[in-house]
Amino acid sequence: MLSRHHGDITRQAIGAQVSPRALRVILFANLWQDGPQHQFGRDHFHFDNNSIAASNAYIEQQRAVVSDSLSRGEVCSAWRAFGRMIHTAQDFYAHSDYVPRWLSRFNGGKPSPEEIDPVSTDILKHPDLHTGMIYHPLEALAFLPFLRKFVLPHLPPDAHAHMNHDGPHVSSQWDYVFHASVKRTRLEFEKTLSGLAPVQRLSFTDL
Repeated sequence: MLSRHHGDITRQAIGAQVSPRALRVILFANLWQDGPQHQFGRDHFHFDNNSIAASNAYIEQQRAVVSDSLSRGEVCSAWRAFGRMIHTAQDFYAHSDYVPRWLSRFNGGKPSPEEIDPVSTDILKHPDLHTGMIYHPLEALAFLPFLRKFVLPHLPPDAHAHMNHDGPHVSSQWDYVFHASVKRTRLEFEKTLSGLAPVQRLSFTDL
């Protein structure tokens, strides 16, 4: 997912729930996870290469870091961990076939994007749920607009370049991905807060 979309999703989801200072740190950590140094060997950061179990484990690891950091009074560390966590959660919808599976329930009819359920148990537990595979070096070339149309025919159907919903420029289902990501970010925020003591919640939200 493009960085600007991560930013828009995060602001819409929790922009009013935390202080401007907290939001800046959360956003920086979220976008940092898309840095070039994290594009190789970090599949679990982005739900790439079918790393579903590892990515879900990473989300929970970062949630634990939030709690541990707050217990030590390190609020900036907690904000950074939360930013990393929601980056991964947001990428799930952009890099998997979750949205197409949810839409397939409606037999061609389309509910509004705002109606999407981001945590449908039967989809999340489905054995065939999968995320895009990265086939280098062709995969990298597919990101270049002037080469994309030449590269795509040479990539398998399960390639990230074919499957991704990283923005409206590549996916007609982007609006569903956006709203699923906003809802999931709010759910992760609420789940994280629910595991904190009242004084920790005040520290984390910084309001």
